[in-house]
Amino acid sequence: MTHFPSSHRLASPLPGPGSTQRQIETFTDDPETEVAEMEVRLRRFSELGIPLEAQEYLDDVADDIAQRSGFLYSMANAFGEEQTFLGMHNPAPDAGYPIVGRTMSRGHGYCPEVVQRRRGLPLWDVAASPRFQSNHVVDAIGIQSYFGSPVIDAVTGLVLVTVCLIDPEPRTLNDAARLQAITQDGSRVVADILKIPQPAS
Repeated sequence: MTHFPSSHRLASPLPGPGSTQRQIETFTDDPETEVAEMEVRLRRFSELGIPLEAQEYLDDVADDIAQRSGFLYSMANAFGEEQTFLGMHNPAPDAGYPIVGRTMSRGHGYCPEVVQRRRGLPLWDVAASPRFQSNHVVDAIGIQSYFGSPVIDAVTGLVLVTVCLIDPEPRTLNDAARLQAITQDGSRVVADILKIPQPAS
């Protein structure tokens, strides 16, 4: 069952598509390949019957991994023409933290790196990594820790969805394995719910 909380789309401090025209923002050094892969993903979403909209069961998954990790935000993020958070957990509206919307530009955040590398990305202290310390998400909502895992489609070999945790507080290396395992658990649950066939382990 899907639901369409329009308030989530309107409240985001993060930008969505920058133009009303069909212009695709790329995040790799090979934009032709990236756009071709995006088109394969869009066809695959259609074949699997996955709407690029909020999905209640995936919100439940996001709530669960946020609770288990103690993070303020968690997402199940589909990559099409933009990033769409099919599942999402936000802080309580009165907690004093920004409320993130359901869509974001393809090149923003750390999930594009997970899509490109096709494996997990644990960033327990974003500021400690020169490569990742400067990012639009950091500037917009002060993210200091990120853990993400891919959902890889066995048919295409592409990452269709990422599952991630983000928080304004850094974490420790000692806790990194536990937190990354939570996102991996989340990615397996998301793959099962969406019926995305997984590569053989």
